[in-house]
Amino acid sequence: MSERNLSEMLEKQGLFLGADVVYESAQAVIFGLPMDYTVSYKPGTRSGPLAIRNVSVSLEEYSLYQNKSLEDYSYCDLGDLALPFGNVQESLQRIEQAATVLLKDGKFPIFLGGEHLITFPLIKAFARKYPELRVVHLDAHADLRKDYYGEELSHSTVMRKAAEILGPGRIYQFGIRSGIKEEFEFARENTRMYPFEIFEPLKNVLEELKDYPIFVSLDIDVVDPAFAPGTGTQEPGGCTSQQIIQVIGLLGQLNVVGFDLVELCPALDFSERTAILAAKLIREAILAFLK
Repeated sequence: MSERNLSEMLEKQGLFLGADVVYESAQAVIFGLPMDYTVSYKPGTRSGPLAIRNVSVSLEEYSLYQNKSLEDYSYCDLGDLALPFGNVQESLQRIEQAATVLLKDGKFPIFLGGEHLITFPLIKAFARKYPELRVVHLDAHADLRKDYYGEELSHSTVMRKAAEILGPGRIYQFGIRSGIKEEFEFARENTRMYPFEIFEPLKNVLEELKDYPIFVSLDIDVVDPAFAPGTGTQEPGGCTSQQIIQVIGLLGQLNVVGFDLVELCPALDFSERTAILAAKLIREAILAFLK
């Protein structure tokens, strides 16, 4: 897929706070992936990217957490990738191709989901460019099923598929508090899983991760539904909003090369507090990950 073809496959859907720089001069690119075909409970994540953009205007460009401002960074919002509704294979192929173009152009991509299956083609593209890639996976769910009702391409299988690409020990999972027994058995042999907690176990492995390129995948349901109810598979017992913001700052110590935020389902949160948290995490990610 060429740059021209990529531009032809975009749908302009709002604009993230301050993201009005032209593509050619942007260091980071915000990119919506509104895929929502394999969710196992409540649908609606295809509306996530637009919801994040719409509420982002409620934020300040300055972050007190990091003492940095978006005004000092160059980033653009390309809109959403047009996806053939219901066609999982073609959608995943287009996502992988789009990510490949962004990486070839030397951009730092920030992907807005969409369901978590979008991460599978992203990791395929990033692993080609970065052979030593490691994945930091922040989620309530293990996402390590071999299949879901016989379907191997599902938001419940995404990290299993990623582990098959990357090999054992290259996916670090934090905040996990839900899954079937077989997923945790698989994790013992194939991933680095740290159930329930995020900040302290992540802090403890920073030293071993510092020399690797890192892709960060953040499922918003890692946050407790008291703080983030707008997600299709709520799971009580998660972290607070403040804690997940602190985690983004901690990840800023690593060589993060790409970031996605997935599973925001705005229809399930009329208060918009989940979308506002997501937008704030995008702001913090830009400030923490761009060097």
